[in-house]
Amino acid sequence: MSIVIAIDGAAGTGKSTVSREVARRLGLEYLDTGATYRVGALYCLREGVDLKNQDDVTAMISTMNVEMRLDPNNPHVILDGDDVSNLLHTDTISLVVSAVATNLDARAVLRDVQRKLIDASRNRSGVVAEGRDITTVVAPDAEVRVLLTADEEARIARRTGDGADPATVRESVLGRDKKDSTVVQFHTAADGVVEIDTTLLTLEEVVGAVLTLAKEAGA
Repeated sequence: MSIVIAIDGAAGTGKSTVSREVARRLGLEYLDTGATYRVGALYCLREGVDLKNQDDVTAMISTMNVEMRLDPNNPHVILDGDDVSNLLHTDTISLVVSAVATNLDARAVLRDVQRKLIDASRNRSGVVAEGRDITTVVAPDAEVRVLLTADEEARIARRTGDGADPATVRESVLGRDKKDSTVVQFHTAADGVVEIDTTLLTLEEVVGAVLTLAKEAGA
């Protein structure tokens, strides 16, 4: 059967890693909804749009020519024909993406994009979609809805490595959470959403828990 699995949670809880692995094992597509906000921020920066001007940001994002390739083994974001996947998680984008994510009109535009991608995937094999409001707003009718949580230090530790500056990581993780929490709830599980605390769990344990939920849902 076709299935939608929605995985929500704050930065550093393991959303992306878990979602991609679950998608691989179930033969589903993979959608990182956060990438739509990141590519929107990148597009605005490239076009010289002031991210503080919410109307201009929304207008620019409404014209964005973006393609999301949903292969969990090789996901890509194509902007105006260029693969920008490697640019989306740079510090430059991480520190400004909340300007797009907290812009309610821009969110509305990008949520429509996300829903269309999920609907198209449902007509194929199905999808594992992850994002901050995926379980409550974007895909509240998903067959499986999960909220991943973890304590702050664990989340920061997961994002610190490969020479990353700890102060920058802390700001990009906790700072963005604080800003985004003004427009979306992603710290507490809504009714029907299963919460999994990943602080002390291995990747395999978290993936296994989600796969069990998917099996119970008929995947």
